[in-house]
Amino acid sequence: MQGFALRATGSLLLALALGPATAQEAPPAIKRPFELPPSADLHYALQARQRGFSLKGEAIVTWRAGDGKYSVSAESRVPVLGTITADRSSGTVDAFGLAPGEFTEKRLRKDPTTTTFDREARALRFSESKQVYPLQGGEQDRASITWQLAAVARAAGGRFKPGSEWPFFVAGRSDAETWVFKVLRREKVRTGLGDVDAIVVARQPLADKKDQVLEIWLAPQQEWFPVKLRYADGDKEQVEQTLESVTKR
Repeated sequence: MQGFALRATGSLLLALALGPATAQEAPPAIKRPFELPPSADLHYALQARQRGFSLKGEAIVTWRAGDGKYSVSAESRVPVLGTITADRSSGTVDAFGLAPGEFTEKRLRKDPTTTTFDREARALRFSESKQVYPLQGGEQDRASITWQLAAVARAAGGRFKPGSEWPFFVAGRSDAETWVFKVLRREKVRTGLGDVDAIVVARQPLADKKDQVLEIWLAPQQEWFPVKLRYADGDKEQVEQTLESVTKR
């Protein structure tokens, strides 16, 4: 059971879901209107399933934005094992939206990894690899991307509609790749806040990870906060986070 817990919760949230990236060139920078969600503390119920085993826990997300800066931290916790993951992204806000300066990932019994967005040298670097990308503007990490997506959705109005696609260049532990999010539909989501109207956005399959599904439910009437996140790797693994409570700061 403990081995299952480590594997399952290791996929929690965007920062945790998708393993090493396949090296690719950074795409041209895309500048879009954006409106950052207000600062908040978000508490999620976590459910995971892998090969017939089930696991429950919680995820705590702390989002802060103001005075030209931002930070987001995410922790996942399960009974007995305690804190399984702890991730953090921080940086500034520029003409593209969130401009990460540093992204760290921490896993149970492993040293943290650091991804550095060196703005002065205009280079994206990784403690886990020698890969380097030029910074062109708009690049995100696996903790910041949910909030950049929410900020873009808040400002997009009617353009954020089913069928529309929104590409971002996203850095992980040792590499980076283009994630294309497609708006699928509107649906009701049962949360700790009651039934919430949400817009479902799915990351389009990657060439080398076609069985992996990553979906985010953004709630327009709740400041476009992510009220649900789901990751699946075929029939092997599923992880869901559903919002239990939110406190604006």
